[in-house]
Formats: sequence, structure tokens, C-alpha cells
Amino acid sequence: MPDTERLDRILGIIRPVGWVILGIGVSATLVAQTTHWREMGVIAAACVLALLLAAPFLLGRTAVRVDLRLEPERVMAGESAAAGVLVTNIAGRRLLPTTLEVPVGSAVHRYGIGALAPGAGNEETFTIRTERRGVIPVGPATTRRGDPLGLFSRDVTWTPVREVLVRPPLLPLESLGAGLLRDLEGVSTDAVSQSDLAFHALREYVPGDDLRHIHWRSSAKVMASTGESSLLVRQYLDTRRSHATLVVEDRVAAWPDPDDFEMAMAVAASIAVRAIMDEFEVSFICGKHASSGADGHLALDAVCRADLGLEGLVNSGRRAVSVAPDTSLCFLITGPKGEFSDVQRASAAFPPEVRRFAILIDPAGRSRVSEAGGLPVLHLADKDDLAGLLRWSVR
Repeated sequence: MPDTERLDRILGIIRPVGWVILGIGVSATLVAQTTHWREMGVIAAACVLALLLAAPFLLGRTAVRVDLRLEPERVMAGESAAAGVLVTNIAGRRLLPTTLEVPVGSAVHRYGIGALAPGAGNEETFTIRTERRGVIPVGPATTRRGDPLGLFSRDVTWTPVREVLVRPPLLPLESLGAGLLRDLEGVSTDAVSQSDLAFHALREYVPGDDLRHIHWRSSAKVMASTGESSLLVRQYLDTRRSHATLVVEDRVAAWPDPDDFEMAMAVAASIAVRAIMDEFEVSFICGKHASSGADGHLALDAVCRADLGLEGLVNSGRRAVSVAPDTSLCFLITGPKGEFSDVQRASAAFPPEVRRFAILIDPAGRSRVSEAGGLPVLHLADKDDLAGLLRWSVR
């Protein structure tokens, strides 16, 4: 360990109160030596005595196992998560009383752990209540050994930081429908496959090929014309699943009311869940936060972490094209003060075959569907109207 780190650890043992007592003691000592003021000497001696009496509380070794449990780790806003901390003495001797601290968000839970016999454990449980979408860090769990006056303490961290992901309330939506698929058989890629739906070409048989893919008619023609025994097998191109991409404006200027941004997150999460239920792959992009894949947790976790920033809808849309190049359905979501020109520029970043929708969150207006430049626009005043607007638009 570098000397600077070792020094930092040593100095970190002294608590703020300890620094104050140490400073008073040093100052009183200097004044007593220069002025021969007896009272200052008494104060200096008292400070030194307090420090000496507090030091022995640091002695000893804390050998414990700390298990931090969260159940569940993903909850809906308004729900609660149960948390538990189990401290087990793994030393061969009795554990002296210590203090356990577990930060939860901006708060800190403190528990007094009494003396534990070897192998004995102490469990503390608490409830984490949620109100809004976001991420609540839990931990690290830290034991603190120190004196009653709080002059010194030796802290040991036992667990990493865990997270409770709080999802926005979800809205019930009907199936997005097969009408949103680019192709009922999927869209061909350049990846050659031995078993798929998009026929590509014929090639000579090689040992190990599936006999079901032999094209007998073509093989017979080749053998008849050349006189050689030759089998031809079908070669295919891989196809891809339908892919829904959600892009949310993150600029602060577009969301004068933070609740409108939370409404957008609820809309994005609801569409993502519906798309996953319809067996779409889903991508979510909002500023610096992005996710893509068939795992629904990825998109919803990104929704939990999303926050206002400086990227803007245009940059996010261009990023979405690189994150999800196989997008077949795209939703561009912006706020009451969002520039519609940004929506159009973000929409233009996607290939022409991608089906695109704009969703404008505007609680001050009225829910309706319009069209601008061939782009369907869903004006959403109340999130409960989302199902009806989508039903009207995507059919």
C-alpha cells in the first residue's frame, strides 16, 4: 500500500470531534508554555487524557461476515422493498460490541451490534419505501468501532453498494400488433445461416450438413448434366425480430415541470413492457443512458436511471440508430417545450422503412392524434389516454 494511502487511513481514524480536542490540546499547550498560564496547562492535560482514554477502544480486530439482502431489487414507484443485514462473528473469540451503518439513499441506518459469541449472528431488518422512479443506493454496510465520545473510530466496509431500482407506474396497453412488423418472416441480414426463413442460395453439400436442407431437384439436374454425384443444399440468411426503439428528450428546457418528464418515463416503460410481451426486442435511449436487447430488464433498468441532461433528442436519435440498427418501430418522446423540428430531425436519422411515431407530452393541451410531414404525432395530455391513442394510430 502506498505511504499516502496508509497515512490517509491513519488520519481517517480521527473523527471531527477528535480533531477539535487535538487542536484545543495543542493550542492550550503552546499558550501554557509561553505564558505559564496554569489553567491552559490543565486544559491541555485534560485533552491529552481524553485522547489516551479513547485510544484503547480501537484495539482488537473485527472479523465478521456481513450479508446485505434486498427483496426485491426492482419495485414499482409507491411499493416497498425489504432489506436485511446479517452480521455473523467468524472469529474464534467473542466479538466486542460495535456499530453497524447502512446508508440508504441520503439517510443512514445505524444499529448497535452487541457482543457476539463465535459463530453467532445478529440480523437487522428495515423497509425501503419508494415514492418516485429512480435508483436508491443501499450500502456499503460498514462496522464502526470507536470510543463513546466519538473521538476515534475505525471503520471497515464489508459489502459493496447495492441498488433498488424504482420503476415508474405502468399503463395497461393492448398488443402493438403484427401490423408493426416490417416483414412477417423477419428482415434479412447479411449473416449466412443454415436454418432460417430467408432463402439465399445453393451450395455443395459438406459432411455435417442437415439432410433436410438438400435440394433434391437441383442435385438431380447437376448429376444428370455432369454425370458426377453431387448434392446441393439450401443456404439461408438470418432474419431478425421486430425491434421497438424508444427515444426520450432529456434537455431540461423541454420539461419545465419535472412531473412531465416522469410522465414520459411512465409512457416509455409501458410501451417497452408491451413490446416485450409482443416478443419485440427493445431499445431505450435518453441522453447518456441507453440499453438494447431482448431482456426486458435492460430497458426498464435504463428507464430507472434516466435523468435530465444536455444531449437532446437529435443526438439521442442518431445514437439510437447505432445502438439499434435493426429498429423496425420507433417512438420519439418529447415535452411541452420540446422543438418539433428536433423531433423531425431525430426521425430523419432512421431509415425510411422504420415506422416512426412522435409522442408529445403536454398536460396543458388535449389528447389527440395528428400528422406532420408524414409523421404520426400523439399529443398526450393524460397518460391514461395512451392506450387509446396507440390503438387509433398503429392499426
